[in-house]
Amino acid sequence: MLDKFINYFNLDFWVLWGLAAQSFFFLRLIIQWLRSEKEQKTIVPLSFWWLGILGALMLGVYAIVRRDLVFIITSLLQLVIYSRNFSIALKSRGQASIE
Repeated sequence: MLDKFINYFNLDFWVLWGLAAQSFFFLRLIIQWLRSEKEQKTIVPLSFWWLGILGALMLGVYAIVRRDLVFIITSLLQLVIYSRNFSIALKSRGQASIE
């Protein structure tokens, strides 16, 4: 039965890699949600951006291996946006500790 599942979905290293990358995207949302629940307000922790960057990098590698132009472009855009937001978050955090 497991063989049929593996063959049906063509599970190989790269599919598992892509699933792991998607897991980082999902995990960042769980972390953000739990933190917001704890604080009782919307919080976006730095780990949210770290996991987004890691997920975008991993999906970018997956997209390149699979030669999927849509995912390559999406991953590059995500990487730029998440990196910029991470940079802004770091600057904000540094300014908050100075004041």
